Amino acid sequence: MYIGDYLGRRAIYSPDKLAIIDYGKNPEWRLTYRQMNERANKLANYFKSIGVGKGDRVAIFARDGIEHLDTFFACAKLGAIHTAFNWRLHWREAVGIIENTMPKVMIYSDDFKPIITEIQKQLQITNCKLQTFHIEGDGIEGSKHFETILQSGATTPVTCESLEAEDIAALIFTGGTTGLPKAAQVSHRMIAWNTLNTVIHDVTHNDTYLNVFPMFHTGGLFVYTLPQVIFGGTTILIRAFDPALVLSLIEKEKVTFFGGVPAMYQMMTQAANWEQVNLSSLRFCTSGGAPLPVPLVEKYTKEKGIRFKQGFGMTEFGPGIFALAPEDAIRKAGSIGRPNFFVDARVVDEDNKPLGPNEIGELVLKGPSYSSGYFNNPEASQDAIDAEGWFHTGDLAKYDDEWYFFIVDRKKDMFLSGGENVYPVEIEKALYQHPAVHMCAVIGVPDAKWGEVGKAVVVLKPGTQATEQELLAHCRANLAGYKVPKSVVFVDALPISAAGKVLKRELKEKYSG
Repeated sequence: MYIGDYLGRRAIYSPDKLAIIDYGKNPEWRLTYRQMNERANKLANYFKSIGVGKGDRVAIFARDGIEHLDTFFACAKLGAIHTAFNWRLHWREAVGIIENTMPKVMIYSDDFKPIITEIQKQLQITNCKLQTFHIEGDGIEGSKHFETILQSGATTPVTCESLEAEDIAALIFTGGTTGLPKAAQVSHRMIAWNTLNTVIHDVTHNDTYLNVFPMFHTGGLFVYTLPQVIFGGTTILIRAFDPALVLSLIEKEKVTFFGGVPAMYQMMTQAANWEQVNLSSLRFCTSGGAPLPVPLVEKYTKEKGIRFKQGFGMTEFGPGIFALAPEDAIRKAGSIGRPNFFVDARVVDEDNKPLGPNEIGELVLKGPSYSSGYFNNPEASQDAIDAEGWFHTGDLAKYDDEWYFFIVDRKKDMFLSGGENVYPVEIEKALYQHPAVHMCAVIGVPDAKWGEVGKAVVVLKPGTQATEQELLAHCRANLAGYKVPKSVVFVDALPISAAGKVLKRELKEKYSG
C-alpha cells in the first residue's frame, strides 16, 4: 500500500462493507469497498494505457455520481490529479481553465454535451488535445463511453511508488469573483489532516452519510465523502439537491448524519413530505456556508428532534476548520464555533496585529490542513500567505471571551453607508427572526447621499404575507438605524449556487444599476 491508494487499503480492512449507494442510477447502484477498489484499478490501468501518469490532470464535467469517485480514486492510485469543473461555468470560462490546467482527459455527463461540444471546437482552434469520455448518451464525435473503457481496464492493482504526501491529489476551484477561478491544490497531506479534523464531528466506522454537495466543491469531496472512505462508512450520492428526495432517502436508508447549508435546510422544510417523514435515524446534522437562523434550528429540533452541529470551511484550508457543538447551537447562535484540533486561528487588524475579544478584523489561519497554493499561479499563492505564514481568508470575524468565533461578513460583502461599516449577515440574522421570512439576502447598492445603502431581497414563506414597511419596521426594532435597509424587494426565489449558497453577485448585478 502506498500513499494515495485509499481504496486499496480500505478494501483490505473491510472489503464487503457497503461503500457507495448511487441514486443517480435507476435502479440505484450499491457497491462494496472491494467493488469500488476493482473499479478504481480498472480505470487506473486504462488511464495508464493512454498515457496518464503522475501529475497529469484528469478533468470531469459532470453532476454527482459514482464516476466522480471512480476518477478520483483512479487518479490517486496513479498520482494523477482529479480536476472537477463547476458545471455552472460558461463554456468560454471552461476553456480558459482547460488552457491553464491542461488536462489530458475530460469526462462529462450527457446534460453538458453542448458545452463540451463548444469546448472541443475552441480547443481545435488552439490545437489543444483533449480525450473525452461520456458517462451516458451518445457523446460527441470521438468520445468514448466511460463505463465501457472502465470495464476494459485490467484488474491488476495500481500504485504510484514515488508518490509523497505533498503531491497533489485534486484541484478545487475557488469562486472567481474577478478573472478565472483559481485552482487550490489539495495534497494528500491536506486530505489526511482534514480527515483528522473531521474526527471532532464524531464520525464513526458505521455511519451512513448522504452527500448533497457537488463534487467539484470541497464540500462534495472532502467534508465527509473521503473521510467516510477512510473510516469505512457508507456514502449515498444523488445527482443534485432535491429537498423531497433528500428527506425520503434519509428515512429509507436510515442515514445517520447529513450536511447542508442553511438554504438547503430552509427548502427541506417546504418539501411536500416534510410533515410525515421520519428522520429519527439521524445522529446529527451539520450546517455551514452561512449562519443558521435560530428559528430554523428550533423548528428542526422541535418537529424532528434534530441535533445541529455548525462549522466553517473553505477551499484553500479544507472544509473542517471550525466546529460548533449542538449544545451551543442556540446559546452561541451565529457562531462558527471554535477552531478544530489542528487549526490555529487569529483575528487581525490591517497591520496584521492580533485583536482581542469582540474586535472585528480579518480571520487568518495556520495549520497543516492548508492547501499547497494555487495551480500555475505563484503570485496568488504568495499573496495569500503573510510573512509569518498566516493564510488571509478575506472574512471579517471576531471572537468572544470564550473563544467562540463569529463571521461578521465577507470583506467584499461589507459596504460603507455614511462612513459606517455595514455587515449584511447581521441584517439577515434580524430578518430571519420575522415569522414570514423564508429566505433573504442583503446587498449594498449605490446611493447618492450615503454612498451605499442596504437592499433586502426576500422570499416569503408560503401562505404568509408581509409588506416592505413591515419588514423595515422589524429591522428598525432590532438594529441600529444606519444598518436598516432602505428598501425591500420580494422575489419568488433567490439565485442559489450548486453548493447551495446565495449568489449575491447576481443580486448586485441585478439591483445595483
